[in-house]
Amino acid sequence: MHLAGKHGVFGFLIVEEAPTGKIASELGLDEETLDRLLILLDSFGVIEQNEHGAYRISAEMAPFLDPKSSRSVGGFLSHVMNSTLGRLPQLDSYLTAGKSAVDAALPAPFDVMYRTPKLTEEFLEAMWQLTYGVSRELVPMAGLAEVRHLVDIGGASGPFCVAALEATPGLSATVFELPEVGPYVADTVERYGLQGRLDFAAGDFHQDEFPPTECVAFGYILSGWTDEIGLELLRKAHRACADGGRVLIMDRLFDDDRRGPLPTAVMNLSMHVEAKGRHRTAAEYVGLLESAGFGDCEVHRTSQDKQLVVGLKR
Repeated sequence: MHLAGKHGVFGFLIVEEAPTGKIASELGLDEETLDRLLILLDSFGVIEQNEHGAYRISAEMAPFLDPKSSRSVGGFLSHVMNSTLGRLPQLDSYLTAGKSAVDAALPAPFDVMYRTPKLTEEFLEAMWQLTYGVSRELVPMAGLAEVRHLVDIGGASGPFCVAALEATPGLSATVFELPEVGPYVADTVERYGLQGRLDFAAGDFHQDEFPPTECVAFGYILSGWTDEIGLELLRKAHRACADGGRVLIMDRLFDDDRRGPLPTAVMNLSMHVEAKGRHRTAAEYVGLLESAGFGDCEVHRTSQDKQLVVGLKR
């Protein structure tokens, strides 16, 4: 899938159905290699072949394969191929020596993800693709109608903020992120015409307090860290929130018995090499929220992998 996206195959098939030979000719690709790749993608059900031998992308798969779609997985696949896969062999050492011992000699997670401009851009693009589409479901569940300002902690280039601002007149938002991300948030402001509504605050959420606000959002953040660090981040959120404010935890959730769902189990293993945390059940997040001083917690489910746990400041 990464190669098909990288070399324009999916973009081509979004526009027209075509046999291998035409695709190879139009894109300047080796026909034999492309044919083997397309056969495999067809076998997986990623693409399909019609009765005349032309390949096509089904309407069901199109949102994920169209490079222009907000739900495209191309950026995420680039991140997996260029970052995650190179680190998976660490699992072998983790099994025999333990994660803490192996990681002691390795750079911190975001030192890897932001090591070069190319890796930074790929990671932020992956976060956008994993976040923006589902945020359109999350925002109506988040209770933002009366909120005037929110801060998205580790909010990447602003996908959740954009979805929230598009759906909530009168709301303003701040992305709180490492300094390297600032130019990408500026690009988002320009692209979506959000001058005066979306801004950027540089900081390290491990070291710095959060900007004061009425709502603190954590999207795919707490799952990257231990319970102890997660609790400290939630306590910072509690200090930053105005009375009656709220915190939003937006992440994958395990079922109560921790036997699934499958995508969460897969990412839970991937997170073991990419970060320092784990995926949790809704009840585990509620426990962390209550320990940090939040109450009246609610759990909201979307049709996708990212779910929402809300806590209110007591």
